[in-house]
Amino acid sequence: MYKNFFGLRVAPFSVSPDPRFLCMTESVRQALASLSYGIYNRKGILLLTGEVGTGKTTVINKLMEWLHQVHFSTAFIFNPNLSVTDFMDVMLSDFGIRCGSREKGQRLIQLNGWLLQRHTGGHSAVVIVDEAQGLSTELLEELRLFTNLETFTQKLLQVVLCGQPELETKLREPQLRQLRQRIVVRCNMKPLTAHEVQTYVAQRLQRAGANGTPIFTSETIDAIAHYSCGIPRVINLLCEHALIGAFADQQRPVSTTTINAVAKEFELDTSGPSCWQDEDRFFNDSSRAVTLGRKAPASEVG
Repeated sequence: MYKNFFGLRVAPFSVSPDPRFLCMTESVRQALASLSYGIYNRKGILLLTGEVGTGKTTVINKLMEWLHQVHFSTAFIFNPNLSVTDFMDVMLSDFGIRCGSREKGQRLIQLNGWLLQRHTGGHSAVVIVDEAQGLSTELLEELRLFTNLETFTQKLLQVVLCGQPELETKLREPQLRQLRQRIVVRCNMKPLTAHEVQTYVAQRLQRAGANGTPIFTSETIDAIAHYSCGIPRVINLLCEHALIGAFADQQRPVSTTTINAVAKEFELDTSGPSCWQDEDRFFNDSSRAVTLGRKAPASEVG
């Protein structure tokens, strides 16, 4: 409802993990480069972790775009609460493998034959598991065993585990030490810096059709960075509702007052700036600090 008012073609801050809106921050570039390298070189098991809302699923969707372009077969598991049998059902279905038997041995024979056929044709297959912190120990161990399907020189099946920091904790359990030792690529999604927040917002607006007329001021961007702690999902939440509020008030550009009101509505104002472990990393201008109502660090006081 606000798109025409702000001159936008589409909503720029949807929480859906749309790869078209992926902002190539340092963390994103490193994650995509590491994952694509590991998969292309058939390294076996790869790990992508990050806090809630840092954009892991969007990165995975972008990775899958590339995999489809280079004709890699993919199986995407988005619900980790599966038994081993159900997991194999989903994986074989995504790969397009038909197996008339429900016996595990027969399924493994069918999978191995299909993977060898793909390998002979110069192709590979990748299993990507989102929310992998929810996988059972039994299923994680089964994934390790899947990577035993190999030739003398290469893994036939690549596995990407994507999850929250709790996944790292789970992988340190003694019974998963063999799996942990086989993880050859590790990536971590970090929150955005204040500068990256500015770039993130600007790019999403541009891709949504913004014509260059200011929609958010530098002060409102600072407020968004402050309340979101650099978490993309929270940035989207703040911006989306700020645009709705500004449209209702027929206000352009969006004011800091509107951002503050949205933050209060979603109780983002109660956490304060304590989520910034190093505030100077994000804020270097004492005048902007005053705008946000935060005390300037001693290093900023003349």
